[in-house]
Parts: sequence; structure tokens; C-alpha cells
Amino acid sequence: MIAEMTYLWTIYFSTIFAYVLILSTLGHMAHQRRDTPSIVAWLLAIILLPYIAVPFYFILRSRKLKRNRKTPIKLKCTDEVDITNTTHVDMILRSNGIAGATRGNKFKLYTDGVDAYHSLIAEIHRAEKRILISTYVFKSDEVGKSILAELTKKALQGVDVRLLVDSVGSMPLYIFQGSLRQFKKSGGKVAFYMPLLKRPFQNYINLRNHRKIFLFDDTKVIAGGMNLSHEYMGPVPCDDRWQDILFSIDGPAVFHYREIFTEDWNFTSQHQLEPYQLISLPKGDTRIQVVPSGPDIETDALYEALLSASFSAKKRIWIVTPYFVPDKGLMQALIIAFHRGVDIKLITPAKSNHMIADLARSSYMRDLDSYGIELCLLPTGMIHAKAILFDDKAVMMGSANIDQRSLFLNYEVVSFIYSKESILNSEEWMKKLITKCDHKMKPANKWRKIGENLMSVFAPLL
Repeated sequence: MIAEMTYLWTIYFSTIFAYVLILSTLGHMAHQRRDTPSIVAWLLAIILLPYIAVPFYFILRSRKLKRNRKTPIKLKCTDEVDITNTTHVDMILRSNGIAGATRGNKFKLYTDGVDAYHSLIAEIHRAEKRILISTYVFKSDEVGKSILAELTKKALQGVDVRLLVDSVGSMPLYIFQGSLRQFKKSGGKVAFYMPLLKRPFQNYINLRNHRKIFLFDDTKVIAGGMNLSHEYMGPVPCDDRWQDILFSIDGPAVFHYREIFTEDWNFTSQHQLEPYQLISLPKGDTRIQVVPSGPDIETDALYEALLSASFSAKKRIWIVTPYFVPDKGLMQALIIAFHRGVDIKLITPAKSNHMIADLARSSYMRDLDSYGIELCLLPTGMIHAKAILFDDKAVMMGSANIDQRSLFLNYEVVSFIYSKESILNSEEWMKKLITKCDHKMKPANKWRKIGENLMSVFAPLL
């Protein structure tokens, strides 16, 4: 009898507790004014798995940081293109508080992992005063070890070397930091972004620093999509290396990358980095606009720019991304552009490195295919590059995937490059990828379709 009463009281209080959790979650959703797809996804998760989904909801929390958190980034204006000679994308970004495109930059694109590696090592060797590196993935494989060894040598020479690594993206390095011991002893500084084991209930686990910024003497930056590991780059070619890009910039645009790194570093580390006052020295003739996005940007400036560029494109929109999980607005913009006669191409791996991401993106890709939009699927190997070519007017490159995580959650940084030569180089690189691609998705069986459609519902949470 006592056992039965205990069981009934346990069920009763468990039910009450579940209702309280659900009601508190709904109240927080209403207060946050989340978008409808996100609310639907969370409600479905809460209904199916309340004791798991509700705690995760409060761990993941808002996608925009509130007060007492990281200061919103405000890039200073420097050598801006005159407002009468700019593009509509530039104007959209300026109206969102993003600094305008800068003149006088020198731009170089790296589409090969060997070239990228040797260029990175050469800049490390060349640096005399400071090396600042921000990356999502830093592995202790042969490539990571070789880069760390070069950074350690520079630290021993008295160069200010700082390494900012995301604690989730580089989880093994974060947990097992023995490989960093010599680097630290040599004077190098290391900071892990939003570390999970420190202030676990104060950090935003869902908001990761996905930016890749490699700065040298505050005068040159290498950025793009490559992380620091064997998959992305290395001293010699290898068959399983991913298709990815880096690019280098000399000129005024470097100042904005320095501002972004400084904000990220000072938010994470006690060893504060002083602001840098740029002495503007034009190095080329390329116009570049640096665009950070994420929780430390008050608006969705990058998303607005992509949406506007998609609606106004007249000739083509070529997208290179490993994970294509757009929101409804961007998806509709691409379909409308296609109906206007714009050449839409999605260049992506037939199979990415994440099974769940593949399930999530497949329904969107099948929708594009049903309208007649061209899918370019690399049959073997992984495409990790992120770039979009808009007509002959601009190319966007950087760390942001065309998915809802990159566009609305992660800390990202991209550059819009407004230069005929850079656009032509990007076009040639994309054309080479297209020649290796198939153009039809494999048909999905009943269970695959169920999985794809279900994952599309949960896309805002991925």
C-alpha cells in the first residue's frame, strides 16, 4: 500500500513539475518574441521530450547577447567608398551599422590547401611584432602541431602571439591542453571562447565563435573558411583534403578584422589587447567590406544583405556551401529570382561530413530541384568553402555557411569583395568545381523522406 501511494505521489509531482517547466518555457518564448519556425520546433521538441528539451532550451537561450555580456561590435569607418559610388548591398549594410566598403585593398584567393598552408607559414615567419589567430577548429594532428611549433618559435623571439580557439569546435584541445604547454611557456597566450567547464550556466553553449581570422603585425589578414587541421590544409597534397578557401587582404580592410579579433579576445581573456589605430596605406585597388554577424551584432545585417542581393540579382546567384539550410525568406528569394530568369546554382557536396545536416538540407535541396534550379553535387569528397557570387558585382566569402546556425546563431565574419578581377577569379574557381559535379539527387525512399522532413522542422535548432 505504501509503495503504491509513493508511486502515485511520484507520478503526481512529476506531472506537476513537467507542467511548470513547460509553462515557464512558453512564458520565456513569449518574452523573447522568437520567430515562428523556432517556436514550432521548440514546442515539438518539448511535447516529445519535455525533460530533455526544456533544460536544453534554457541552456541554449537567446541568440542575441543581452547587457552584461559581450559588447556589440561597432566597426569604425575608414577609407570608405563614397556613398555616390557604392552598391545597394553596401548601403544595406551601412544602414545596419556596418562600416562601408574600404578602398585600396590588395586581395588574393587561395583555393588549394597546400598553397594556403605555405602562405600561412610564410606570414608567421615574416611577422615581427604580433600574430593574432582565431579559429573554430585547432587539432593536434600533424598540421596543427607544425603550425603550433612555428607559433612557439615566434613567441620565443618576443613576438606577441595570441591564439583564440572555440571550446566546442576544438573540444579535444580544450580538454587535453598538454600540447599547448610549451607554447605557453614560450610566452604565447591562449584563450578558449566561452569555455564549457567555467561558468557553465553563464555561458551561451549554443553560440559558438566560428570566425577564422589570422592577423600578422596588424597589417595583413588571412581569413575564410579553413580551420587549422589536416582536413583543410597541409604542406603536401592528399586525396582526402576538403575543398575550401582562404584569402589574404592587405590594406584598410585589415583594420576591421583587427577590431573584431580585439572584441572577441578581450571578451574571453584577462590579457587585454589594446585597440589598434590604423595608419591607412593603400595596397591595391580592391574594394572590400568586412561584415561580422552573430550575437554581438545588434541586427541581422548579413542576412538582410543576402536577402536584398537575392531579390535584386539580374544575372546569377552561385552559392557554394557545405550546409544549405536557409530560412523561409531566403529560400523564397532564391525561387523568385529563378522565376525572374536569374541563373541559380547550388554547389555543395553530395554527402557532407554531418549526417544530420544532410538530412536537414535535403528537403530544401529537393525543393530547389523541383523548381528546376541547378544542383551541383560533388560526388566524392567534402566541400567546406562558403561563398556566393552575385551577378558580376560582388562575391561574398568567409566563415558563414548558408544555414540558419551561421546566419542567426554563430559568431561569423565574411567579406564582400567588389572587384572585377576578384569576381572573375571566384567564377573560375566555381566553374572548376561545377565540372566535377553531378546534377541530380538520389531519389529518397519513404523512410528517408520522413527523416528529411522531420529534420527540416527542427532546422532552427540545429
